[in-house]
Amino acid sequence: MKLSFVYILKCSDDTFYTGVTLNLEKRLEEHISGAHPGSYTEKRKPVELVWCSEFTDINLAIEKEKQIKKWSRPKKQALIDGKYEDLPNLARKRFE
Repeated sequence: MKLSFVYILKCSDDTFYTGVTLNLEKRLEEHISGAHPGSYTEKRKPVELVWCSEFTDINLAIEKEKQIKKWSRPKKQALIDGKYEDLPNLARKRFE
């Protein structure tokens, strides 16, 4: 069973970056070293791992990554802080 990871990095400009990977240690090193010129985190170093979760199904991990990327900053912060009970109340409201 191969594990995959969804993770959130806090960047030097106080923004969050959410990603998914099969090798968390290697991917973090790539973010830290700036291995991908022009990437979001390469221009915002240093970065710090502030949250991650393991998945046994890469498809579920990708789905969760996409979901988190759409979240507001306060909702991501609640996840990072482990305030899971706050997550439903922090959903983005769309009024038209």
